[in-house]
Amino acid sequence: MRRPTVLISGASIAGPALAYWLTTHGWETTVVERFAGLRDDGQNIDVRGAGREVARRMGIEDAIRAESTGETGTEFVAADGTAVATFAAGESDSGGATAELEILRGRLSRVIVDRTLADTEYVFGDRIVALDEQADGVTVTFAEAPPRTFDLVVVAEGLRSRTRDLVFPGVDAVRELGLYIGYLTLPRTAADTDRWRWHTAGRGRAVGLRPDNLGTVRATLGFLSDVRGLDELDRDAVVTILRRTFADVGWETPRILAALDDAPLYFDAVGQARLPSWSSGRVALVGDAAYCSSPISGMSTSLALTGAYVLAGELAAHPYRTAFARYETVMRPYVDKAQKLPPGTPRIANPRSRAGVAVLNTVLRIAAPVTARLGGIASTVLAPPAEAIDLPTYPTANGVAAVRS
Repeated sequence: MRRPTVLISGASIAGPALAYWLTTHGWETTVVERFAGLRDDGQNIDVRGAGREVARRMGIEDAIRAESTGETGTEFVAADGTAVATFAAGESDSGGATAELEILRGRLSRVIVDRTLADTEYVFGDRIVALDEQADGVTVTFAEAPPRTFDLVVVAEGLRSRTRDLVFPGVDAVRELGLYIGYLTLPRTAADTDRWRWHTAGRGRAVGLRPDNLGTVRATLGFLSDVRGLDELDRDAVVTILRRTFADVGWETPRILAALDDAPLYFDAVGQARLPSWSSGRVALVGDAAYCSSPISGMSTSLALTGAYVLAGELAAHPYRTAFARYETVMRPYVDKAQKLPPGTPRIANPRSRAGVAVLNTVLRIAAPVTARLGGIASTVLAPPAEAIDLPTYPTANGVAAVRS
């Protein structure tokens, strides 16, 4: 009997994770990625809660731990570099602003891809430009390769997925949060530590430095703005905006601004993906393309890993229409909790006035010793809702999954 086929668009985290699970359930999997190869860049991400449990079931928890950034906690600093408040890393699957397992996005992607190379076809440097659904499959037109037909297609791209627009044309899927972040990688210096250091600069601005395990540090420049479309500007324009916006900010900011001349720069408008449905016909969405919760939620990686696991398990057990519906039933409450940010976010963490910065720093000074004294209890209370799902158990199938309507 012919094995069912699926095309997955996106080779970051959700895509390869879905390929892994579908392969274990007897599917033929192909992953298409618009970049020419895997990208080892990207900022620090957390592996928490249900996502951590999925990693265990995949057998990659030790590999993730071996690639850990070594981040030991979070420290809020003043303009002169002195500590305002310090919070230790979590000691459980879910606790802490710094999770017990921190890894660079690109390194996690590579860990998962390495587990799938033997059984999954990867097509790099190409993308989907058209989808034509018939009664028995989806014919995919690529930018470079000849058309091919698959039983199902799954879009596992980012928040601003172009392929999602082919599936849901005219749907405004992105809820903008009014925050822009520039991401850079800098050479590590003697002044850098193994903590995530964060400086609240006022006027809606914040600067961050986080350690990695590659001998460099990951920097962020974040600022609030009601202007839309800044992320669509070219690099020179973005660099000009960042330098003017952060010109008067102290701490390590001049060092970060100087690095803009040469360092790789990724500039993004922060938002969430909000859609009434995650599937249409034989095409489904998973990960950020479906339900990006934003970097400030601390939940995107957990949602990507968990969503891939659930979608694959349901497809192995049910015809695709039923599977897509059950996937949403299981994941929607989890996604809703992950996307429910604290009131006032992100503005509350990026105050515009000096008084607002003073209030935030006072709250942090009070919270830090309480968190240290209560340990795991406080860490759990303050952590994202990473475990807020009853993770199903799906038997690994040796037979052929159902794709009939």
